[in-house]
Amino acid sequence: MTLCAVSWASAQEINCTVTINSDQIEGSNKQVYETMKSAIEEYMNQNRWTNMTFAEHEKIECSMMIIVKSVADNMYTCEMTLQSRRPVYGTTYTTPLLNFVDKNFNFTYQEYDRIEYQQNTFTTNLTAMLAYYCYLIIGHDLDSYQRLGGTPAFTACEEIVNACQSASMEQTEQKGWLAFDSNRNRYALINNLLDEAFKKYRNYYYEYHRLGLDEMSGNVTNGRARIAEGMPVLKEAYRARPATYVINTFLDAKADELVDIFKKGTAKEKKDVYELLIDIDPTRQTTYDRMNE
Repeated sequence: MTLCAVSWASAQEINCTVTINSDQIEGSNKQVYETMKSAIEEYMNQNRWTNMTFAEHEKIECSMMIIVKSVADNMYTCEMTLQSRRPVYGTTYTTPLLNFVDKNFNFTYQEYDRIEYQQNTFTTNLTAMLAYYCYLIIGHDLDSYQRLGGTPAFTACEEIVNACQSASMEQTEQKGWLAFDSNRNRYALINNLLDEAFKKYRNYYYEYHRLGLDEMSGNVTNGRARIAEGMPVLKEAYRARPATYVINTFLDAKADELVDIFKKGTAKEKKDVYELLIDIDPTRQTTYDRMNE
């Protein structure tokens, strides 16, 4: 069963720290979580996901927290939070690229199971989810440096989604992969990212980072203005499809950063950005109100 049609191989790209929280599971073998943590980190950090060469200091920094909700017959029902970031040129600041929560991170696992990547082959739901998130991390990182640069990585995600939709797995594990199960799952996110309708958004994602943040070390005013100038793209995408998941994921990562950027903006920038954000993301009004403090 095809997992990824993209033929990539070379140096490791990811440096991911994994935390597993098993506080909700009483009386269980806690050692299994240490074994699981080590296996997941090795899988994500030691596999070669692209044909690009990354120096050690260029590896994509990310973290994964897995909260175990229940365990029964080696089936782990979990929630996972994934965060990735990249440095901003000319500064010591790192900007968040992903702050993603997967509420259906469910998989079968036995202690000392090997978590092995086999290109073009579906093995387990855990290996598929981890591969999906590695490509998602890489895709966002590449999109932030080059217009639509993450397309090959996002295409790899799509191949994994397609394979998992037809794979033999437990019903609990299927959650997150199915097209009509939710408009906020792994399928929905990659569907948005590869949709022609959101190409403008992905171009803005590049402009936000390369022409906005990366320029701010040389000229804060110009960098901030560039970010403000492109923000109506977010509103256009939201208006076209109010259930759009990709805009939510952008704001999940960027809400606090936008507040920090525009706190020091001009009165017009502050007003325009605040009104736009309240319009498309009203649940975070308390956060955006800090822009006017």
